[in-house]
Amino acid sequence: MTDIQDPTETVEGINASNEPFSLPTPPVIEDVEAVRKDRKERLAAGLRILGRLHLAEGVAGHVTARDPEFTDHFWVNPFGHNFKLMTVSDLILVNHEGEVVEGDRPVNAAAFAIHSQLHQARPDVVAAAHTHAMYGRTFSTLGKPLKMITQDATAFYNDVALCSVGSGAVVVDLEIGRQMAEALGDRKALIHQNHGHITCGGSVDAAVWWYVALERCMQSQLVAEAAGDPIEIPTALCESGYAAQGHDLAGWFQFQPWWDELMRDDPGFLT
Repeated sequence: MTDIQDPTETVEGINASNEPFSLPTPPVIEDVEAVRKDRKERLAAGLRILGRLHLAEGVAGHVTARDPEFTDHFWVNPFGHNFKLMTVSDLILVNHEGEVVEGDRPVNAAAFAIHSQLHQARPDVVAAAHTHAMYGRTFSTLGKPLKMITQDATAFYNDVALCSVGSGAVVVDLEIGRQMAEALGDRKALIHQNHGHITCGGSVDAAVWWYVALERCMQSQLVAEAAGDPIEIPTALCESGYAAQGHDLAGWFQFQPWWDELMRDDPGFLT
């Protein structure tokens, strides 16, 4: 299939007549097995999307989804498996001791060190995403925050943390992972010095969307600052922009066109 289209639109919360409307919401699933199935399908889809957007390189990168029953376990892509080829049956289940309890492939040590600590620190987080995307890792070398210079960036207003602990190291140390989670706090994104960014959400959909959206915002800032001195958006507009598009439901909603495209063109990820 062709590469998935890059995101260009944001959720505004108004229709063509400039009137408020209600966003669709995720279906309510009460059966734990059905929730598990849905999360795994969304996880496989999210991994394929990141691969098709060229945001995954080699064996680096991992996306996790908390198991709905065993909440100290998470589903994750196995170490070394191509994001573009990911299927539900490829996913492995890992506990917070780093043991693979379902699946027959190894877990990425960095995935365990980072995600186990994040999931422990944030029981509200269902999923987290991280790869070594070009602009995220480049931006992370600067040690500075994301500027509010585009409408899209306001989705991250006051919602991106910075962490310099273990900067540049391959994160296989649980203590570094713990301090990354501590730096993240209650935000949805973290820029780790000389490494890249990680995003989280109340669904796989939101976590993956935020990852791609933040990557593009960092790209915009790098390009704008290379060209000149970009003008920042006033605080009041940052606040309204965040209210419209920075919440978890907006992240989930932004993911749905990708899901629809995969279901039409490449449903093999469901196997």
